[in-house]
Amino acid sequence: MTAEEHHDDHGNTVSAWFLTVSWIVAWVISAVCVILGGSLILWVSIALGASIVFSVIAGVMKQVGLGRKEPRPVPPTREEWESEREPATTGSDA
Repeated sequence: MTAEEHHDDHGNTVSAWFLTVSWIVAWVISAVCVILGGSLILWVSIALGASIVFSVIAGVMKQVGLGRKEPRPVPPTREEWESEREPATTGSDA
């Protein structure tokens, strides 16, 4: 299995937004608690544990249909992009 096959792309979906927002909230709460005098090791451990739990939840959300439903879009190669641009540039130069 290559790294590309293993990559789990959530895309712009409910599971992706859940994961993004939950991580931001977990780490902001952790940072605020450290700033207010809490133990750095304790709050980083809590935030890391919460991040892992939220990752698992997002993975389950993706499995039940709240993730990407079609394959990830592949950008065109340089040659494909240049061949698509060629008719547009030759027509406007005339």
